[in-house]
Amino acid sequence: MFKQFLLVLALFVTPLAMADKGPFVGEISTARLLADYEKFNNEYTAYTPSKDELTKISTLNDKDIVVLLGTWCHDSEREVPRLLKLIAQSKVALKSLTLVAVGYDKRDPQGIAQQYNLRYTPTIIVLENGKEITRMIEKPKVSLASDLGQFNSL
Repeated sequence: MFKQFLLVLALFVTPLAMADKGPFVGEISTARLLADYEKFNNEYTAYTPSKDELTKISTLNDKDIVVLLGTWCHDSEREVPRLLKLIAQSKVALKSLTLVAVGYDKRDPQGIAQQYNLRYTPTIIVLENGKEITRMIEKPKVSLASDLGQFNSL
């Protein structure tokens, strides 16, 4: 009888333990993103920015950057680590950098994704004095540094 109980218990507990809890959702630090997500870390390690890119990214000095990403998204796995490496190696003095991971539904508990009308990941938004001055959606047209360094009126 005890063996049957254990078998029944195992049948119910195993699926619960293996249930997909979904992707991480909410604000996340650079350190945690790179430590917890191997593909992000691998891209960060592999990417080597050019001197030209490091120069161009310096235009972001004293700007706020909001990055809306999916830990499940292949474009995020490519572009976000590259941005983080550009920022680290250029030593650009950002006013702030906020990384927000969203679920498959492109939402987060704080409503940041909704505030910025997120449609595709990643979306990288550059702000100056609280006003959006540029954004990159999914992938750059030229390069991250070029696209983010050109402040076009939106």
